[in-house]
Amino acid sequence: MELLKRTWRRTNTRIGFTTLLVILFWLKTLIAYFADFRITLNDPLQVFLYLTNPIATTVILFSLALYVRPTRLFYTSALVLDILNTVLLYLNVIYYREFTDFMTVSTMLGYNKVNQGLSGSSMALTSIHDIFFWLDLVVVVILLLTRRIKMDANKLNWRASFAVTSIGFLLLGLDFSISEMNRPQLLTKTFDRSYIVKYLGIDTFTAYDGISTQHNNDIRKSAKKSELTSILKFVKGHYAKPNKKMYGVAKGKNIIVIHLESFQQFLIGQKIDGKEVTPFLDKLYKSKSTISFNNFYNQVGQGKTSDAENMLETSNYGLPQGSLFAQLGSENTFQAAPQILKQRAGYTSAVFHGNVASFWNRNNTYKNMGYQYFFDASYYDTSGDKALGFGLKDKLLFNDSIKYLQHLQQPFYVKYLTVTNHFPFSLDKEDEDPNFKAPDTGSKTVDDYFLTAHYLDQSIKEFYGYLEKSGLAKKSIIVLYGDHYGISDSENKYLAKVLGKNADDWTDFDNAQLQRVPLMFNMPGTKNGYIDHTYGGEIDVLPTLLHLMGISTKRYIQFGTDLISKQHDDVVAFRDQDWVTDKYTCIADQLYDNRTGKVIQPDKKTKAWQKRMQAKVQKELTLSDSLNQKNLLRFYHPKGFKAVNPEDYNYSDGLQKAEKIEKKLGTKSTSLFDENGKKSTQSDFSTDAPELKHKTTDSNRIKITNPDDNSASDGK
Repeated sequence: MELLKRTWRRTNTRIGFTTLLVILFWLKTLIAYFADFRITLNDPLQVFLYLTNPIATTVILFSLALYVRPTRLFYTSALVLDILNTVLLYLNVIYYREFTDFMTVSTMLGYNKVNQGLSGSSMALTSIHDIFFWLDLVVVVILLLTRRIKMDANKLNWRASFAVTSIGFLLLGLDFSISEMNRPQLLTKTFDRSYIVKYLGIDTFTAYDGISTQHNNDIRKSAKKSELTSILKFVKGHYAKPNKKMYGVAKGKNIIVIHLESFQQFLIGQKIDGKEVTPFLDKLYKSKSTISFNNFYNQVGQGKTSDAENMLETSNYGLPQGSLFAQLGSENTFQAAPQILKQRAGYTSAVFHGNVASFWNRNNTYKNMGYQYFFDASYYDTSGDKALGFGLKDKLLFNDSIKYLQHLQQPFYVKYLTVTNHFPFSLDKEDEDPNFKAPDTGSKTVDDYFLTAHYLDQSIKEFYGYLEKSGLAKKSIIVLYGDHYGISDSENKYLAKVLGKNADDWTDFDNAQLQRVPLMFNMPGTKNGYIDHTYGGEIDVLPTLLHLMGISTKRYIQFGTDLISKQHDDVVAFRDQDWVTDKYTCIADQLYDNRTGKVIQPDKKTKAWQKRMQAKVQKELTLSDSLNQKNLLRFYHPKGFKAVNPEDYNYSDGLQKAEKIEKKLGTKSTSLFDENGKKSTQSDFSTDAPELKHKTTDSNRIKITNPDDNSASDGK
């Protein structure tokens, strides 16, 4: 007891108080490590490093307060440092729960542009044990105010302060040395940010990432045109000629891209208690008017939805860290779909999205991509229960977009960004289908995912009803794709039940297979649809689409290849440098057989092949990163392509601008509104959305053009 009292009395000294804060912060870091971060520890040495790595950087950081001489200012400084480091830790906890990844400096700096960030789902990401991340601060403040911990007026000389800091750096040096023994080239060759956190801790990772970010900024400033040479050589050698039978089959048609938020491939054909989760999309997927892909993967990184958009629009990868939209979208030069289609075929372009324009910095990035119109949340009524955390509900988005869509000059290239099927998958009770019940998996997140996916399916069905009735269906090609996973790896043990798998047998291979998302090219009125087994990813969408439109992609810098081409490259690269082919899946250097899902021990020939594929994936990602991070497209001017001037676009007067163009063109106007005798086509849209006063009940009678039922050809 006396020893305990003496120990407690030491907290009345400045070094003792600092030691107390270090110990408390170390303990709550361990709570985050073991309660929230899912990091694999393979040997006792990794366990030891994982337990001790927070100490060194915490000592270094908190020792800074020891250099402050005034008494009250010292204690204030120490607490502020503790609070700031706790905020960093907790932000990583919340971010990891959603994205299974750690926050980079680029991601943090991009939050002012992402705007809402995780705000729409932050409450759903909290946990009961989160109180322990903040409880120590409250207790310490109370102890100071009640003088249970007395403030020490004795000032430390700089030598004593420096000694404490030196101890911290000594511990950090030991951490680095032991880590390098266990994992050589830790900072120069790693497949995952979790490796750095596992060995060196959150603070060290953040500092290292900050230095890397600054280094990249310096490189960008010194970029030269000559650096394009290796990129152009790779792209030209990687080019896939279009399939002659399919080249130009959609020439002149309107293009409608429907972004299926968080929609994974396993939803297609999935039933819950005998009822299809997405009955309309299931029919569309198998229709003779649709080319569907069942081995199509999302390839997003930290930018998630914005990464998917970037690949769709440019056929370039997202960044290794953070979001390209948020970090570089305001200044980069793009060769994106809106501008290509405008310059090559006279297309009008627009985006319909029920969230604020600044989310993911879209209001700036879209201008640099050449989008002429952006109808964001400011164009819709999002009051009351019409919107959820990430924007206007999908049924309302499609319904309310018609008043703008009908005034666009045809042919047009438009993109719809749905949001209702977004984590935490919340849906108002009145929006639920009484004839469809969620599964009972033991996870509310998984259960609700099926409800919001069903709602999304209904909204697509209603929109197709409008396309048919207004006459747009047969004049358009509709591209539907899933942007990224909806269910995170942490929930897969519950999802396994629905998929008919044993949760105890779940492996990294199963996680990789769940990165499949749908891709459909639907051309109503045609009968050449089939289900294609080709392996591909989001990087391949743009060259495929442009070739269907009869537009050659040879002059552009695109890392994807035409999915329908016989020369298509079926090696699908993931942002973490893992990859998939038609036979194998490679995860962190481990090879899996796609047929069995089992780890294989490759022979000498297979090892050599694996090494070549890994080098190819790394080269492709590195070249794309160089192109984006250095903004090298500013030096590249292909024939017939004029760089976008973002000052040409103003998204605050979209409807007025479209109507002004209609009036100017007069009888030459090609808008749907003018084709309909200057009458609105809004009445062609039928919806059962309960938020609208005028409900309709005939949406269940909507049918897609030429449904194939179950007779779509099952091959390439």
